[in-house]
Amino acid sequence: MSDSNWTDRIAGERMAVDQRFNEQVKASSFSSQQWGLVMTAVEFEIENPGDPDAARIVADTSKLSSVMPEMERVANQGPMGGPGGDKSGGSGGGLLSGVKDALGIGGSSGGNKQQEEEAARLAQAYAEQLQEKLESNGRWKSVCEQAQG
Repeated sequence: MSDSNWTDRIAGERMAVDQRFNEQVKASSFSSQQWGLVMTAVEFEIENPGDPDAARIVADTSKLSSVMPEMERVANQGPMGGPGGDKSGGSGGGLLSGVKDALGIGGSSGGNKQQEEEAARLAQAYAEQLQEKLESNGRWKSVCEQAQG
């Protein structure tokens, strides 16, 4: 797919946006480790790459649900990755709870849904800042051409 080709060529811009975007992550409900998980599940695409004036980067967040169980585990870890307080107020649940969570049939999905929606909003905000960065340094048109194939 040509999409990965264009994303591979904008590593410098991604690093610059990562640094700037850090403040938004800090203001969110996500830790930096959780945001890293979000970014592993998000893919960026360019809609309408044939027309750079109408084209825009969009965040494909369809795979976010796959990282939500791990995000919850990260949130429940204490400092330095050790066991921490269970934010749900429960007793932890043990092995059976972990298996249910891994299968997506246990736990409280309400919090996950809210986190997933927040992650999707943040990912799209990141995509918009990335596009702004590419436009400001004159690379947007060439990136659109690369995305076209």
